[in-house]
Amino acid sequence: MADDLRERVRERYAGLAVAAGGGNEGSCCGSSCGCGSGEDVAVRVSDLSGKSYSEAEREELPVLAAEASLGCGNPVALADLSPGEVVLDLGSGGGIDVLLSARRVAPGGKAYGLDMTDEMLELARANQAEAGVGNAEFLKGEIETVPLPDGYVDVVISNCVVNLSTDKPRVIAEAFRVLKPGGRFAVSDVVFLGDKGHLPEEVLETVGLWTGCVVGALEKGEYEGLLAEAGFEDVSVEVVNVYEPETIEGLDTDEKRAAFREVPAASAFVRARKPAEAG
Repeated sequence: MADDLRERVRERYAGLAVAAGGGNEGSCCGSSCGCGSGEDVAVRVSDLSGKSYSEAEREELPVLAAEASLGCGNPVALADLSPGEVVLDLGSGGGIDVLLSARRVAPGGKAYGLDMTDEMLELARANQAEAGVGNAEFLKGEIETVPLPDGYVDVVISNCVVNLSTDKPRVIAEAFRVLKPGGRFAVSDVVFLGDKGHLPEEVLETVGLWTGCVVGALEKGEYEGLLAEAGFEDVSVEVVNVYEPETIEGLDTDEKRAAFREVPAASAFVRARKPAEAG
């Protein structure tokens, strides 16, 4: 099941990358989540990102980079980046957060983007070339196995991607591993504000909901617990926006909508810090 879900996510984001390259705006949890067909369930959360990027930030980037934003927040603003730092974006998509980060850590810093989808990597590299950003690099790989050394980066960011993983403890462990002592985890993500066990099994098993960023989300307390168990300190999950079930396509019965109303989903800022070395 995990491999099948991962492949569905890969296929879906490949399609979004191609659409973005053709000038069609997409969003992980936004207005074009319903790109599937046949047995796929189209799930969309209206304006999940909350227009998180300022007009000034959008003007820093090529049009296609801005339009290919597939997230649910603005982790660059959350991360409080400084010149000279090294940043890693887990699930970098079309590259908007990598390119914004690269600008903020210059001079002397670098931003890495990690994505498993060839089409997204191609789009991101094209956006990088158009933006003229030299201190960024896009890597192919999965967020459960980061192709960077231990203690290599100052900040790990991500934008509505951790929730898509079928092995979230490993993602968080990998983030901890690649961070330098004192390094920061600054992620925008989707969380549930209640017990996911109350959700109907048919909803939890719907692949379309996973690739729409909703049902793959952790409970708020789960997220906090996984970060603490991995060794992080100063853990916080700050709820930004709670979503009404009526905004989520695929919740097509009163029963499903009632379940989501009982256990609502929300966008959140997730922060944590790797402890500094003793002494």
